[in-house]
Amino acid sequence: MPEIVLDDLCKKFGDTVAADHLNLTIAEGEYVCILGPTGAGKTTCMRMICGLTHPESGRVLLDGKDVTMDSPDSRNATMLTQTYALFPHLTVYNNVMFAPKTKGWPEADAKQVVRSTLHMVHLEQKADWIPAELSGGQQQRIALARALASGSKVLLLDEPLRALDARLRIDLRKELRSMAREMGLTCIHVTHDQDEALEMADRIAIIRKGRIIQFGTPQEVFDNPVTPFVANFVGRSNVFTGKVVGHPDGLTEVEASNGARLLARGSDIPEGDEAVIAVKVGFTKLSRPGKEDWTGLIEGRVERVLYEGVTITVEVSVDGLGLISSKLPNKRYEDYKPGDSVQITWPAEKAAVFPMPECGLEEEMRLD
Repeated sequence: MPEIVLDDLCKKFGDTVAADHLNLTIAEGEYVCILGPTGAGKTTCMRMICGLTHPESGRVLLDGKDVTMDSPDSRNATMLTQTYALFPHLTVYNNVMFAPKTKGWPEADAKQVVRSTLHMVHLEQKADWIPAELSGGQQQRIALARALASGSKVLLLDEPLRALDARLRIDLRKELRSMAREMGLTCIHVTHDQDEALEMADRIAIIRKGRIIQFGTPQEVFDNPVTPFVANFVGRSNVFTGKVVGHPDGLTEVEASNGARLLARGSDIPEGDEAVIAVKVGFTKLSRPGKEDWTGLIEGRVERVLYEGVTITVEVSVDGLGLISSKLPNKRYEDYKPGDSVQITWPAEKAAVFPMPECGLEEEMRLD
């Protein structure tokens, strides 16, 4: 199980910077998800690991060996691309069998691997079909099975579950993660789906404009984002700006534009400096007039209530602050109606706080 090291990789396509001094170390047997907006450099990162794209500078190390300029077939890494690249004239079974057969595996072992992977993607009943007879989601599952059956110790997955229906996607998250662990694979999984990354990954790398801006466990990335962008990209956040007016009891107090005093976790941002507070929508709490905890800290009126299955989102309009969202259990659906007066609070330790980005908040939060 090889360790993967990306050492100061740089790559441009014309004026577009796809890798800007990209650094990342993935341990043996880790399942790492790379998460970022479109055009951030996720696929280019994967292609440099497997040898389909060469960097202009920097190194790719697999298990300590510099493979930067080596051919793809010498790296013991398999990449599942978004185009699937199935052999149109071969059956599903023979598409998955292709790598074990060309590598000369014992027939019994090869058949067992093919059966196992086809079972995992729920397509063992279509083993004799050809790709043209399958839907796009079924073709994607066959491409995934073929990658798993390749025998490679490094598996590079570019949006492997994107074309699947919601129920199957959730099922395959668990099965893919379990199979990767059982097979001892080192996996890098590119996705736009935050829930997918949070559920599957040992660690998540947040990439933006060709740079890794945070790399940590799902809990670290969700609870302790290092920038306002990460705070809002991984789990939606309510974002506030204002000036730091003090540090009471080890916290950070910020005065917002409407005069409200907002509390966040401790920081070393000096008094008088502009700051950004980010609070996950799931950490905001609502209360109604007359309740014991009604203190009038931030008051507003319910704008709308969105039913989302097991949860609801209540959007509250606050003068001078705009819309603030709170995600609550669906049993609270009847508790709030448009026009209701509510108060919004949150645990201060759950509110991340950052210095105002030099580029400005609008530029910091852009997704392109």
